[in-house]
Amino acid sequence: MPDDTPGIHHVTAIASDPRGNYEFYTETLGLRLVKRSVNQDDVSVYHLFYADHEGTPGTSMTFFPYTDARPGRVGAGQASAVSFLVPTGSIDYWRDRLADADVDLEEPRERFGDTVLPFTDPDGLPLELVAREDAPSANLPESPVPHAHAIRGFFGVTLSLTSGDATGELLTEMGYRQTDRDGNRHRYEADGNLGYVVDVLENPQAPRGVPGAGTVHHVAFRVTGDDQPEWRQLLMDRGLRPTEIIDRKWFESVYAREHGGVLFEYATAEPGYTVDEELDELGERLVLTEWLEDRREEIEAGLPALSP
Repeated sequence: MPDDTPGIHHVTAIASDPRGNYEFYTETLGLRLVKRSVNQDDVSVYHLFYADHEGTPGTSMTFFPYTDARPGRVGAGQASAVSFLVPTGSIDYWRDRLADADVDLEEPRERFGDTVLPFTDPDGLPLELVAREDAPSANLPESPVPHAHAIRGFFGVTLSLTSGDATGELLTEMGYRQTDRDGNRHRYEADGNLGYVVDVLENPQAPRGVPGAGTVHHVAFRVTGDDQPEWRQLLMDRGLRPTEIIDRKWFESVYAREHGGVLFEYATAEPGYTVDEELDELGERLVLTEWLEDRREEIEAGLPALSP
């Protein structure tokens, strides 16, 4: 058996306007653009990575911003909310900040003893801030958000499923354990300090999610390179159809759609985002993989500017 995953590596979602996406995640939420690249399967589209100062696994929210993307519908078979971790006492600051930025947000609520602030990004992607005393210190980027209230990384994700049994069994084999339940919300936790929570929200009548702007494309979990062949085998043994190990340059990945329909990725921490850029220069230029470099002029000509 491979070693347990300590939690989420990154979450990737679909957006529409690249400039609006960039401004929201860097200026409003205070994350750093740590990688400016393209979708390796569709080079006409950016792949934008936002994270802490160095792109630590567990902090990286990434996007494919399709300028002509239609709005999706959040529903069953998707990650229906992405939660970020902030220090205790930060919710009032964030409520005021998001309201001043005309962000669509709800009133704070309590969930399993934590204060949660739900809101959406410009495409309607459901996001949450979760305030915890155990929010770790982090290598925070310089941003408009004071470090005392800055996002530390992921708290977790919510998976919306018509049935959660098979997904719960897979999460258990990945090292998560069920720690709580409230109605149809089942909480699973791993042993890491970032992205260690997966909530399974079970509703047999939930409408199926429709991919598009404002929906999550996939959820990636942290694994080691040595364990990846074993992860592939475990997934096949569970009746899933994993991909081969794919070189994404900054990490290696295996993908599989779990029984509830959510696309899971198993991604390595190495070699990381500094493999092709200096730490202080992350995200400042378009970075392409070696196999796309000879198409740079063509690719750059097809991409919109991220800033005025």
